[in-house]
Amino acid sequence: MRTEGRTGLVLLASCLAQFMVVLDVSIVNVALPAMRTALGFDAEGLAWVVNAYTLAFAGFLLLGGRAADLFGRRRVFLVGLGLFGLASLIGGLANDPALLLAARAVQGLGGAVLSPASLAILQTTYPEGASRSRAFGWWSAVGGIGGATGGLAGGVLVGLLSWRWIFLVNVPVVVLTAVLTVAVVRESRAAGRPGLDVTGAVLVTAGLVALVYGVVSTETEPWTSVPVLGSLVAAAVLLTAFVLVQRRVRDPLVPLSVFRIRSVTTANVVILLVSSAMFSMWFFVSLHMQGVLGFDALTAGLAFLPQSGSVVIGSQISSRLLPRVGARALLVGGAALTAAGFAWFAFLTPTTSWVAGVLGPGIAVSLGMGLVFPAVTTAATSGVDGGLAGLVSGLVTTSRQIGGAIGLSVLSTLAVARATSVGASGAPAPAASTAGTTAAFTVAAVVVGVAALVALLVPAPARRGSPEPARV
Repeated sequence: MRTEGRTGLVLLASCLAQFMVVLDVSIVNVALPAMRTALGFDAEGLAWVVNAYTLAFAGFLLLGGRAADLFGRRRVFLVGLGLFGLASLIGGLANDPALLLAARAVQGLGGAVLSPASLAILQTTYPEGASRSRAFGWWSAVGGIGGATGGLAGGVLVGLLSWRWIFLVNVPVVVLTAVLTVAVVRESRAAGRPGLDVTGAVLVTAGLVALVYGVVSTETEPWTSVPVLGSLVAAAVLLTAFVLVQRRVRDPLVPLSVFRIRSVTTANVVILLVSSAMFSMWFFVSLHMQGVLGFDALTAGLAFLPQSGSVVIGSQISSRLLPRVGARALLVGGAALTAAGFAWFAFLTPTTSWVAGVLGPGIAVSLGMGLVFPAVTTAATSGVDGGLAGLVSGLVTTSRQIGGAIGLSVLSTLAVARATSVGASGAPAPAASTAGTTAAFTVAAVVVGVAALVALLVPAPARRGSPEPARV
């Protein structure tokens, strides 16, 4: 098989995996009412259909990425596929709430292995330069499409078939991806076969799970409640202990020296901030379209298609410009455009139509995000030893997921407080809801504006003959 054909199929396998992983974060939302009726969930249990996946996914990303480096990226990728496919089959056939929640947790674990391994496979398959930038562009675009089309895909599957098919549809995709992987992906791993830092793995996984648990618990508990504060304190203790362990062990799970590479550190901060706002856009715009504009779920899903297309366009523009202008210019420009889109969203009123108030800013935000994603992936992996490909892939994916979880929880709390205050003054429900949404978007604009400023710290493109990446 020609090299171009093989690498194209490697890209296809990696993109299929990333699409499934990101899609399954959001596709279940539309199916929750049907699941509640079919399996008898109570309100709290139903929330954990989403949260079980989020917890496992965010908690195991770093471990999954490092495992790919140590035990082989193709092997770990196939293990993740197996876990994800088996959990999808069990979830689709589940007739008990507990079994479905367990399946969702295993799905999240499979996703935590798949996502960084898929990116690490691309990093080690494509040489640094234009071809890798294009590959990262498609990988980022497909992830963005997965997040944007979850509601639409869920609505179609539930409407035409049943809620079970939001899980079962993954099974043939997993089989196809596994066949492609076995056929075209070559095995690679870190040189020297360093040992697995078990203590570090336990500490960072437990710390990230505690952090995400504390954040998602704010859906039902106030930030000052014992469950939330207890989880956040436990997360701080565990993650602090993890850093101390990493400084002492011979083969750390996360060599702290990687954070001295300025592009790695700044890129992770940028994606943390941008993701904290990005996740909120899909959430708040969906609520506004259905709660204020009166769209049904399917119409709302279709209304997101321009945003999905804008993510793809932005990603392709970014991947083509990366070799010419470098990651810094695209990160600054993309984040600035995203911030401007959120600021535009802040002018929404209850009577603003979809065309006048949602379409334009939605395209601006999505196009900006499309510019950011390939650039931040390139920046976060540039100048890093190939033996750490899985680790840095896990780092950037963890930053994206943690940022999204924290941002959505904080902005939701802010929106609810603002909506409650406006509603208490006698304003009708649509006006109160819109006030909460615009308050959240105003803060999101500021946060992404800060991300644009942080992106200025990303090193400029290295001149020829300059071997070392900038370090902090």
